[in-house]
Order: sequence, then C-alpha cells, then structure tokens
Amino acid sequence: MTDVTHPEASVPPTIGQVTFGDIGAALRAGWSDFKSAPAFGLFFALFYVIGGIVIYLELGVLEQSYWIIPVGLGFPLLAPFLAVGLYEVSRRIETGEELDWAKILGAVVNQKDRQFPSIAMVLIMGFMFWVFVAHLVFTLFMGLEPLTNITSDWREALLNRNGITMLLVGSAVGGGMAFIAFSITVTSLPLLLDRELDFITAMISSFQLVIQNLIPMLAWGAVITVLMVLAMLPFFLGLFVIMPVLGHATWHLYRRSMSFDD
Repeated sequence: MTDVTHPEASVPPTIGQVTFGDIGAALRAGWSDFKSAPAFGLFFALFYVIGGIVIYLELGVLEQSYWIIPVGLGFPLLAPFLAVGLYEVSRRIETGEELDWAKILGAVVNQKDRQFPSIAMVLIMGFMFWVFVAHLVFTLFMGLEPLTNITSDWREALLNRNGITMLLVGSAVGGGMAFIAFSITVTSLPLLLDRELDFITAMISSFQLVIQNLIPMLAWGAVITVLMVLAMLPFFLGLFVIMPVLGHATWHLYRRSMSFDD
C-alpha cells in the first residue's frame, strides 16, 4: 500500500496594516509585472474578453441586452479565481523563478487538487445568486409598469417612481453583496496559491484584512470597480490591460498586507 504524503499545513497569516501608499505601490508593481511578462497577461485576459463578449452577444440574441448591466457588474466576482495564473506569474517574478509556460499552466491546473475548487464554487454561486437577485428586484418593481421595451425607450421605463426605486434598491443590495464577495476574496486566492490552508481560513483571513483596514481596502475596491467598468466599455477590450495589471497588483497587495511567522 502506497503512503500518500500531504504537504504540511501552513499557519494562518498575520494581518498587517494597509495604507494608501501600499495600494499605489501594488498598482505600480502590477504594471511592472505586466510589462515584464505581457504575453502571460494577454493570454489570461483573453478568457475575460471572450467571456464578456459571449455573454453580451447571448443576451443580444435573447433580446435582453439590458441585463448586461447587472451581469457586467457581477462578472468581476469571478475575476479572482480566473486570475490565479497572474498570481503565479507575479510569484515567480518575485522569487526569480523561470517564467516557463508549462510550469505556470501546470501550477494553475494543479490547483484543482487543492482548495481552489471549493472557493470557486463559492464565487460562482455568488455570481449566480446576484443575477437571480437582479432579476427579482427588476420583476418586483418593473412588473408593476406597463410593458415597455427598455432597450429602445429606457427613459420611459426607468425615469419614473418604480424605475428609480428599482435602481436604488438594486444598487444597495448589489453593493452589499459586492462588499461581501470582495471581502472574502480580495486576498484569499493569492493566499491559497502561496500557502497550504483551507479555503475557510483563507476567506476569514481576507475578511479580517478588509475589516481591520476598512477605508484603504474600500478604496482598493473602488479602484477595481472603476477600472473594470472603464475596461468593459470598449466592448471588453480594455480588459486586455486592466485585468493583468489588477491581477498582478492583487498579488503584491497580498504580499504587503499579510505576513507569516515561518
């Protein structure tokens, strides 16, 4: 009978202080990593661009293009999981390891045997739940209005009491869900790539980091949101630059905000 040797579990990280200077430094380091290895950034960003375009075209076929707004806002919830390849590239640049395609892709594929599938399910379920809630809010408020083609006459559909209330309620609910998703994922996936921890511990550590550094981390979340929205406006093509930079920057923010006693 063959003995299976499992890696030794890592101790939970020590949560550090995050400043606005750390955010700026992380973004500069992210840009530097992207310039150092642009082929990897463009390759991994391609999945976001194709995914965004496919979703948009599918909604167009269904004549439900207006759903691109909630779907587009929820789409970044999947970004941390899909960016694991960028974390690996930044880790290798940091440690001076070879930027080998086979090794980097292998490191990504190998995450299927670790904690990534579990946390990926949390993110995907969160994304699906957000789409469901967006539909529910729309139905609760706009179902009271006369049938209107929102794509051709959005002013009549939205610029009334029910439409404005729907936008306010939807924004409040979406903002709360986005905060929770952001808090449990902002550093949990880089942490799981770097250390042998269970995904619950990783999410708790990430949430603690946000709560203990609320203002700077909210600023980081705002930076991500603004850049992602701008990147999606030119038919998602801006993601070719924004996604790699943010992915690399997330790794550096993780390294600046968490430390270990070993």
